[in-house]
Amino acid sequence: MPEGSSEGNLRVLVVADDPLVRAGLKALLEGFPAFNVVGQIGPGTGLEQDLQAYSPEVVVWDLGWEGEGGLDPLNEADWSDLPLVVLLSDGKLARGAWTAGARGVLPRDVSAARLAASLSAVVEGLAVIDPAMVFPLIPGEAAAKSGLIEPLTARELEVLRLMADGLPNKAIAVRLEISEFTVKFHVNSILGKLGAQSRTEAAMNAARMGLIPL
Repeated sequence: MPEGSSEGNLRVLVVADDPLVRAGLKALLEGFPAFNVVGQIGPGTGLEQDLQAYSPEVVVWDLGWEGEGGLDPLNEADWSDLPLVVLLSDGKLARGAWTAGARGVLPRDVSAARLAASLSAVVEGLAVIDPAMVFPLIPGEAAAKSGLIEPLTARELEVLRLMADGLPNKAIAVRLEISEFTVKFHVNSILGKLGAQSRTEAAMNAARMGLIPL
């Protein structure tokens, strides 16, 4: 049955096969006053009934270490009116989760702060995609038409985002906890893959391709 609620807090339903994971996500989210975890369930049968019983405003679903088969339970519900954030062990599953109706796809090791921000964002109607999971969501033909010479790696996407925010190499190195030399290597690779001559041009090209927000 639904657990107690607090008026004004977002009602979150946690779904995970592993009871320890469910408990961990509950404890993690309860560290943020904005959330009220109203229930923890496994991905078994009766999903529609559970959603009606708990009446969540957002669902966070951990797929564990399951492969493609772990996506099947997602299709048992209509997510058009209920924001769903899926935690994945493999970015290759991102497209399947997205097709099933997820508004957010994140890695299982996502930080508490990023998960909290993502849940708030999808409730507001935004989509949340981890940089490492962008390309699995783009069909092969679309990726080719985007103008990319070669897909960016997850790390290059992180560097690209910080470049677009105007951070210099030294600041990017500090933020990502890597050497300035490594940042320079990534920047050069990004410019080459985006066919850009400057950081500004790279950011503009990336925004036009939908790799970063406009």
